[in-house]
Amino acid sequence: MHKPSYPHPIIAREGWPFLAGIVVISILVTFWSPGASVVFWLLSLFVLQFFRDPARMAPDGANNVLSPADGRIVAVEEVDDTYAQRRALKISVFMNVFNVHSNRAPVNGSVVSVDYFPGKFVNAALEKASLENERNAMVIHTASGHTVTAVQVAGLVAKRILCYAKPGDQLYSGQRYGFIRFGSRVDVYLPLGSRPRVSIGDKVSATSTVLAELPEQ
Repeated sequence: MHKPSYPHPIIAREGWPFLAGIVVISILVTFWSPGASVVFWLLSLFVLQFFRDPARMAPDGANNVLSPADGRIVAVEEVDDTYAQRRALKISVFMNVFNVHSNRAPVNGSVVSVDYFPGKFVNAALEKASLENERNAMVIHTASGHTVTAVQVAGLVAKRILCYAKPGDQLYSGQRYGFIRFGSRVDVYLPLGSRPRVSIGDKVSATSTVLAELPEQ
């Protein structure tokens, strides 16, 4: 086990304006009506837990594919990876509003492409969300010659996908590369022959859960 370098654990920077705003409102309402302020303080606690962003320990293993997000596995299947033009093993992680929404790189590698696709905002737990919802696809090439695609997919209430990686960037597994505000999912497309380490319904944690093992080259 090792702990990947992490920029700002505890609270995600994407949440600082939201948290500051709701806390200020809660304080002002408290002066006006302590009873009425309870709702705002509860909302402050919700915003605080939503934007938590803890550093995680990562399992050792050169062929490990780490979970890019916290959540529940909703798909493990062979499909067409339209972003890398191939057949692939897809593993999908669905995040509800109580999960950590910071996204981490699943493998070490070089970013080949990052493409944004506008779309709908249907429930991200549904399979059609992978192709119909707003999404951002990042294709990574590993040093061993594998191609791994990570796709951030917006959900029913998610209105902002943030991806900070750019083509040419070198990512390390567990590195923070993006964030999705509110319920959503991340699809990971792996080379055929990869061995899944999770099943549908399993709960996973970003960085610390191994989704699959890449095949030996």
